[in-house]
Amino acid sequence: MKQSNQFANWQPKADTQAITTLEMHTGGEPLRIITSGFPKLSGDTILEKRQDCLARFDDLRKALMFEPRGHADMYGALIVEPERDDSDMGVLFLHNEGYSTMCGHAIIALSKAAIEAGVVSKNEGLNTIKFDAPCGQITSFVTVEQGEVTDIRFNNVPSFLAHQAQSVMVEGIGEVQFDLAYGGAFYAYVDADAIDLSLSDDNTNQIIDWGKRIKLAVMESTDITHPFEADLSFLYGTIFVSHTQQTQDGSQSRNVCIFADGELDRSPTGSGVAGRAAIHFAKQQVELGQELVIESILGSQFSVCAIESLDYGETSAIIAQVSGTAHVIGKNTFYLDPTDPLNTGFIFR
Repeated sequence: MKQSNQFANWQPKADTQAITTLEMHTGGEPLRIITSGFPKLSGDTILEKRQDCLARFDDLRKALMFEPRGHADMYGALIVEPERDDSDMGVLFLHNEGYSTMCGHAIIALSKAAIEAGVVSKNEGLNTIKFDAPCGQITSFVTVEQGEVTDIRFNNVPSFLAHQAQSVMVEGIGEVQFDLAYGGAFYAYVDADAIDLSLSDDNTNQIIDWGKRIKLAVMESTDITHPFEADLSFLYGTIFVSHTQQTQDGSQSRNVCIFADGELDRSPTGSGVAGRAAIHFAKQQVELGQELVIESILGSQFSVCAIESLDYGETSAIIAQVSGTAHVIGKNTFYLDPTDPLNTGFIFR
């Protein structure tokens, strides 16, 4: 009988495309960082590269995010050239529906990986990394003590409350009140307790269903306009908030975000908690520097605080600083066999 370890001798055919990845999670939310094999994108800006990826290589996004290589809630990051002279790298964010404008959990994971892999210099003390994302430049701060990453936080793009105390009729739910806020992406924030929605991990089907219903209703009823960029003017998801259902010591509330095409964020959502900070600051419920600790459906925690207030066009905004932790869980080499009829994948929910 052949030894089972001889399966490792398998080699791909010459015409098979190989894409390698580094696998991570931030608070339970996956991040698949593409490390080689993806074609070079065209465009001078990150938004132009995003459009080029959609036009020419969307099948590769589907292949890496969808089954059998991924799943309905997979999330990815593609490193590209930066557009700003003082940025270290650019990044595109991939998911089941397309390409998001901002992703805080990805920034936290990428910051850890960039330090540990030597993508940027690792120094004792505070290290700074600048990312060009579709929503703008993100600056992360990574603390290293005795060679180990001990703290990761990032300063987000300007976040703001766009519409307060709005109301919409949602099929199967009834009247739903929400705030619309931007934290690198637009979200409708809904009080889960007000609509009697459990945010426990055994209620995911209802959370996803209601999140999708509310997102659709808000999209149909509400003007969503970014102050400067039309490509950012869309609703990314619904965030359910509860101040009574948190389970972890120190957590002040629970966030559960349903984004893209019904993806359920396992983390508290980095851009989402930035929007939360903007909402609370606009309502004078928090002061600059006052930290909020927000947990996810898994109980994993992000902390966020507004560190600066500013005018963003004609909008009053804040700079939110978000912190969290990430972990590497593996590496993969994925093969795309041109004879495979399911090469671009599929999704079952």
